[in-house]
Amino acid sequence: MNADAGGVADVHAVRFSSHRRTLTETDVVTFVNAAGVHEPFLIDMEYVREKMGGTHRGRFVPGPMVMSVGMGLVAPLITGVIEQLAQRTGLGPAGGMTGVSFRLLEAVYPGDTLRVEGDARVRGQTGRGYTLVDIRHSVINQHERMVADFTETALFLPAGR
Repeated sequence: MNADAGGVADVHAVRFSSHRRTLTETDVVTFVNAAGVHEPFLIDMEYVREKMGGTHRGRFVPGPMVMSVGMGLVAPLITGVIEQLAQRTGLGPAGGMTGVSFRLLEAVYPGDTLRVEGDARVRGQTGRGYTLVDIRHSVINQHERMVADFTETALFLPAGR
């Protein structure tokens, strides 16, 4: 099965739209400490002011945090999205995530409000009968600009297992 534009899988795609969330300075500090990403440009604001140019004169949101927040915004919806896709395509039980591809397109700062638009669609089947599903996320800020996009790929077992 092919999920290219106009392909059969596109007919079965399930679209979703998340709620919004405003990121705070506390969110960033908590993420940086929990993840242990103690690079100077994330924890030393004097370093940022002295060494970084452009708009990076204050704290910014690390790229991995933007992806994590995007996943979190979709989390309350994902079970329903997968159930709808399973009804349309006959997916079997979930086997787990096999990969993620992420692009950060614009800087994100504390005070920015993010939401996610996306879809889940069947990419195809493996030679062993497993189904690959791509869950595409477009992370959009309060100015309606896409600041990041990423695709999670999940594996589903054959139906009846």
